[in-house]
Amino acid sequence: MEEREFLVLADAQLARLETGLEKLVDAGEVDLDYELKPGGIIEIAFADDSKVIVNRHAAAREIWVAARSGGFHFKPEAGRWIGTRDGQDLAAVLSRCLSEQSGVTLRLD
Repeated sequence: MEEREFLVLADAQLARLETGLEKLVDAGEVDLDYELKPGGIIEIAFADDSKVIVNRHAAAREIWVAARSGGFHFKPEAGRWIGTRDGQDLAAVLSRCLSEQSGVTLRLD
């Protein structure tokens, strides 16, 4: 996959994640702040000062997630972002990480 194609796919996925986070916050489901930073990074901060970082990694053609529970890498596959180690979907892993760090069961679609 060419870098330009990857960046288009990754930026679209990051925009979907940002929309999902906005819905959770607007619904009052969780106390968190998030910010889309330059370079394809979403920083999610929780009330306890912990963070989850989601970023695109162009060299590896992956989206990376760094959370209290560990680091996760995802590659685009058939319209989804799939974990390179366990085959799990990005939204499912990120939902689990957000739930663990917020103490509230959350689901990103």
